[in-house]
Amino acid sequence: MNTLTEFKASLNLEQPGSNLSVQLKSLWYDAKGDWNKAHAQVDHLKDQQSAWVHAYLHRKEGDSGNAGYWYGKARQILPNISLDVEWEQLVVHFLQ
Repeated sequence: MNTLTEFKASLNLEQPGSNLSVQLKSLWYDAKGDWNKAHAQVDHLKDQQSAWVHAYLHRKEGDSGNAGYWYGKARQILPNISLDVEWEQLVVHFLQ
């Protein structure tokens, strides 16, 4: 899977592809409406990439303080864009 369109098409499947990174699996579960499963993919990881997804998930949850902490760990700035746009940007980033 190489494009946002292909990733979105995979949301019709029952499970994420086995070849997806943990970050993409998290974003896949998030798009399927399973925040808890999305969070479980990254909440125990310490790397910057996972922290970025973790930050997005807490922003989506509405916990801005926790989101801010994780954006800092990811060395990212809390974005001033919609959650949908951020989700797409994250997917594109992790597909590269």
